[in-house]
Amino acid sequence: MFHLIRPDSKIDFVGKRFLWIGLSVVTIIATFVLFFTKGLNYGIDFTGGAEVKVKVPVSWDIGKVRATLEKGNLTGLKILSLGDPKDSEFMIRAQEEGKDLSLVVKKIGDSLGSELKPGEFEIKSADIVGPSAGGLLRKNGFLAMFYALLAILLYVAIRFDFRYAPGAILALFHDAIIVIGIFILTGKEFDLTVLAAVLALIGYSNNDTIIVFDRVRETLKLNPSLPIEEVVNQSINQTLGRTIMTSLATFVSVAMLWAFGGHVLEPFSFALMCGIVVGTYSSIFIASSMMIVLTHYRESRSRRGSGKKPREVKLSPEAHIGI
Repeated sequence: MFHLIRPDSKIDFVGKRFLWIGLSVVTIIATFVLFFTKGLNYGIDFTGGAEVKVKVPVSWDIGKVRATLEKGNLTGLKILSLGDPKDSEFMIRAQEEGKDLSLVVKKIGDSLGSELKPGEFEIKSADIVGPSAGGLLRKNGFLAMFYALLAILLYVAIRFDFRYAPGAILALFHDAIIVIGIFILTGKEFDLTVLAAVLALIGYSNNDTIIVFDRVRETLKLNPSLPIEEVVNQSINQTLGRTIMTSLATFVSVAMLWAFGGHVLEPFSFALMCGIVVGTYSSIFIASSMMIVLTHYRESRSRRGSGKKPREVKLSPEAHIGI
């Protein structure tokens, strides 16, 4: 049988666990600093703006509409196709100018009028998304992330035990924060589609983590006397091929969506691509490392309660092979 990574490989993933944890902590702190200094580039969903529905000739596609409207210098421009393509109707969203709806309508009309004759296009409706509604969406979006993490914490605690749940949640929190940090650094627009991608990543990354944890639990049952570091190394090595193939296949699919899905799906697919990479890293290095730390913590408390001397932990020579 073909194996991308042999299940009996001896790669030492946890030998430098404090380095991985420290690197992630520094990255998360940097993200929080950027969040409160530079901030996210919120889209119209969160900041408010104008929504204008237009009808153009059937021969026009979304690319032609975008190229024409970009001449009007509208801020935060986003174009969505509505209904049947034969109707040739589009929803145009603009950000800052939403405070003055008439100005947005005029810019759109002037831009379309530069390419079309009167009567060849129609502005069917215009409306404003208020900043208060955008603020409420922003609040509810982050609350959704919090409740998702809380629900997963309860699930893992029930499915496994105390040692596993905090590591899984910290890994998911780590993934969400790093993806948000990437959006702050790149200045890409953060809207509801990106938030949906982050929520999807929370579930995707947790799936990888649960698979590793399940193998850890099985290995512990078969070899209860093995040090936890060796158990985790064995478990990660045994599931590594599956993790790489799953993540690679998903990444390629999302990359195609990013490359050919168009402007509207670009932020969503970009967030997924970043999250797949970060989620795979956290499942291997962060969740498992935190489980080891918590296992030692619980054993230490148990020894103090019973008055026993600490047990010396030794890894087998094979476990020290570098990545």
